Amino acid sequence: MQNRITQLFGIQYPIIQGGMVWCSGWKLASAVSNHGGLGLLGAGSMHPEMLQEHIRKTKQATDKPFGVNVPLLYPQIEELMEIIAAEKVPIVFTSAGSPKKWTSWLKSRGIMVVHVVASAYFAGKCEEAGVDAIVAEGFEAGGHNGREETTTMNLIPSVRKATNLPLMAAGGIGSGQSMLAAMALGADGVQIGSRFALTQESSAHENFKQLVASLGEGATKLSLKKLAPVRLIKNEFFNQVNEAEARGASTEELNALLGRGRAKLGMFEGDLEEGELEIGQVAALFNDVPTVAELMKRLIDEYEQVRRELVEGANFRF
Repeated sequence: MQNRITQLFGIQYPIIQGGMVWCSGWKLASAVSNHGGLGLLGAGSMHPEMLQEHIRKTKQATDKPFGVNVPLLYPQIEELMEIIAAEKVPIVFTSAGSPKKWTSWLKSRGIMVVHVVASAYFAGKCEEAGVDAIVAEGFEAGGHNGREETTTMNLIPSVRKATNLPLMAAGGIGSGQSMLAAMALGADGVQIGSRFALTQESSAHENFKQLVASLGEGATKLSLKKLAPVRLIKNEFFNQVNEAEARGASTEELNALLGRGRAKLGMFEGDLEEGELEIGQVAALFNDVPTVAELMKRLIDEYEQVRRELVEGANFRF
C-alpha cells in the first residue's frame, strides 16, 4: 500500500498513531512502527526528562521510523525541542498552535515536520510555514479540537482543495472502512487516535480502557471551548465543566477546575468520576482491547475487503 505518506515517512502502511496524552508512550509507539505504521510519542503529558526516556526506549524497541507529537502550548517547549533535536528524532508532529515558530528550526536540524489543523485556512498557513505534511482533524476527534466544529467529511475535501501537500485525515477514523472513506475524500493517509488508545500497549489505565470499550452513542461531548476545545466522556468532572460553562464561567475559573492534573487522574490513574476523560466520538464503535498487531491487521484487512467490494459493486444499494 505505497503512496505519498508511506514514501515520505518510510513506512509500510499510511497509518499514523496519534500522539495522545497519557496513552502514547514508548510501548504503543514502537509497536505501531514495528507493525508497519508510524508510531508517535505524546509529549504533551511528559516532562522533558520523561520524553527523553521514552525516545530512548522507543529506539531500543524498534528500528523503524517513529515521531513525537508536540502541542505548541506546552510550557517547557524549548526544552522538549532541544531534546528531540539532540536525540535525532526523525519526525515531529506539532499541534495546538501556529507552525511558524518551530517549523524552520526543526527542518534546519534535519527533522521532518507535520502540523495538525482544523480548517483549510490554517492548512494554507502550514504550507507557507514550510511543513512537510498536514493532518486535518475533524470535530469528531478527541483531544484538542478546532473551534469551527467542522466534521472530517467536510474538512478533508476542503483542505485538499487548499493545498497539495501530503494530507492525513483524523477524527472519527477507527476502522479500515473509515480509512478508505477518508482517502476517497482526498487524504493520502490517516491518523488514528482513539482506536490506538484502546489497545493493550496503550499506557492508559485499564479502568479507562474498559470504560471506553463500553461507551454508547452520544457518550462524549466537545467541551472547554473557552480554553482549548476537547471532547470528553460524560462523567462527574464533565458535569462540573458543563455547569460552569452554562453559567458563563471565566477562563480563570475553568483553568482552576482543570488545574489539578485532571487528565492524568482520569486517563492514566483511572479515576473515572473526577478525572478528565478524553476520547473521540468513534469510541462508541469499539468493544474490545486488541494488541497493536491485531488492530493493524484488522485495519488493513477491512480496508482491502471494502475496497474490493466497492470495485465489484457488492455494496451498492439503489
